[in-house]
Amino acid sequence: MLEEIYNKSLDNEITKEDALDLVRSTNPFQLYDTADQLRQTINGDTVTYVVNKAVDITDHCMIGCKFCSFRDNENYMMTDDEIMDSISQAKVDGATEICLFGGITPDMDIKYYCDLIKTIKDEHDICLHALSPAEIYQCAINSDISTYDALSQLKEAGMDTMTGASAEILVDSVRQQICPNKLTTEQWTNVVKEAHELGIPTTSTIMYGSVETWEDRIEHMFLLKEIQEETHGFTEFVPMTFLGENNELGKISNGASGVEDLKLHALSRVIFGQVIPNIQVSWVKLGLRLTQIALTCGANDIGGTMFEDKISTAAGSGNDGYLPVERIKTLVTDIGRIPQERTTKYELID
Repeated sequence: MLEEIYNKSLDNEITKEDALDLVRSTNPFQLYDTADQLRQTINGDTVTYVVNKAVDITDHCMIGCKFCSFRDNENYMMTDDEIMDSISQAKVDGATEICLFGGITPDMDIKYYCDLIKTIKDEHDICLHALSPAEIYQCAINSDISTYDALSQLKEAGMDTMTGASAEILVDSVRQQICPNKLTTEQWTNVVKEAHELGIPTTSTIMYGSVETWEDRIEHMFLLKEIQEETHGFTEFVPMTFLGENNELGKISNGASGVEDLKLHALSRVIFGQVIPNIQVSWVKLGLRLTQIALTCGANDIGGTMFEDKISTAAGSGNDGYLPVERIKTLVTDIGRIPQERTTKYELID
């Protein structure tokens, strides 16, 4: 059966029923091994990473997601000067990417974001991996314009790529439980497709381990696959395990187990095959030891140095939001793989 699954994955013939059978009926270690064989065929032994920094603009937020530990955790709003200083330091440390996002407030309209992005681009030659579909959606409402117009203006201002965050689980019955004030599955999908149409690549993500089922997770991944087949705009898929410290949802959910974490990474490799060839491990979420194991269960990318990730730290990641390049290289070579720096768009850096 697993040889058949391997071939169906490469031929883009995996079904939702196949995926559910793999979760329910297959020895997990056989699933991990099949995913790792697919990774080796598709990506070889290289593990990519990007030198980046997260700039979380503010922890004030009007959305009120039940899984969020970041909202008003430090009660701050960065000034433009503070943002510029943070980026300047990141460049000294070798960063090629700035992840710019944060909470959402009523006064964060298209003028605010475009002015900020223009200021950054005027002062710094660096890739700006910015915002999320939720921020785009609310920014458009705050500005009384369409999301397409918002994206067009942001691209003209200098936004290079967009994050695939705020996806959580793209099943509305789940979203009503964990983020009822956030954009719907259809609205998230529309923003992403518009970004791709405008030539703005994005990541794709899932936040799993709260109240959703395996059926919900599989539905989510197949929706992402359908989008990718239509637009070819996703650079990677990033599974993000739910962290329940300091948030409302953590009171009713213990999060995913380590076995579930590995199954999700392996299953995503089988589902996406060569359609989304890059599967990223979020070391900030999983921790370094489980990250190494996930890299042997289908994943081929270890994400970025991050320098600072206040969102995950607030939720109890315990990893201080920073992973030096030399530590990344050691983690990768320890499992017999080859570390390789990349850009945001997966261009390799010599």
